[in-house]
Amino acid sequence: MTITDTAPDGTAVQFVSRKHPWRIVGVVLVLLVAAVVAVIVVTNDRFQWPVVFGYLFDPKILSGLWMTIFLTFIAMIIGLLLGVAIAVMRVSASRTLRWSSAMYVWFFRGTPVLVQLVFWYNLGYLFPDVIIGLPWMDPWFSVETNALITPLLAAILGLGLNEGAYLAEIIRAGILSVSTGQREAATSIGMTRAQAFHRIILPQAMRVIIPPTGNETIGMLKSTSLVSVIALSDLMYSAQSIYSRTFEVIPLLLTASIWYLVLTSLLSVGQGRIEAHYGRGVAAEAGLSGRNGMLHMLRRTGKKA
Repeated sequence: MTITDTAPDGTAVQFVSRKHPWRIVGVVLVLLVAAVVAVIVVTNDRFQWPVVFGYLFDPKILSGLWMTIFLTFIAMIIGLLLGVAIAVMRVSASRTLRWSSAMYVWFFRGTPVLVQLVFWYNLGYLFPDVIIGLPWMDPWFSVETNALITPLLAAILGLGLNEGAYLAEIIRAGILSVSTGQREAATSIGMTRAQAFHRIILPQAMRVIIPPTGNETIGMLKSTSLVSVIALSDLMYSAQSIYSRTFEVIPLLLTASIWYLVLTSLLSVGQGRIEAHYGRGVAAEAGLSGRNGMLHMLRRTGKKA
């Protein structure tokens, strides 16, 4: 296929959009289904919407909401710190570090987070006391495990250690996405391996790391609902404690769902802005490639004519 500089009469090239009748049909069907669902949800009195919105700002619900936000933040911080450390070990030249980090990922990614939460909560069954000291000497410090491992600490350990395994693989993929030539160029100008990682490798790897990390954060927000099994008063547990007394199960579940949707929407907006920040260079290059690049070239050709 060839592209001429001008149209036969010397005017600029005219673009005609192709019609897509099936696309219009699909849009109509989607809107129709959405309208039917909206009517059913709004007109069904059994949803008890006044009860749903009445509990939306209930003090117990808001207290659970703040616990959910706190758990998400702490678990992701722990997961990121562990993820960076484990990812660096995974790409290390040391076979011992590679294998030990691989075993960590294998174990914590291979067992359900619910099992891990219950395990940490019942750690006192295996170890009644936590003792710090040297063998054959009086302990320096001793405390009952059940007094140390509270539901909050069990939740932080379970969620944070599990998330560290997933983020380690995400960060490792981001590190490997940067070509070895970048590392060689950094070391050739006198940078140490640590300087090259922090100043050259990691900023470029962030383009690959940010999108799945954002998804993991949203997933973590919802995974915090699992801590209700260890009686930690998060958003889900607060809703359960209310409907166990009032038997308004569906309205309270809808109240919790509304707050989860609000939080995930805010996180999605933040994720999009961070992705746009780190992907500015890639977006600029991609904008002039493929079909967009062809149209850009044709428009420039028409203007020159």
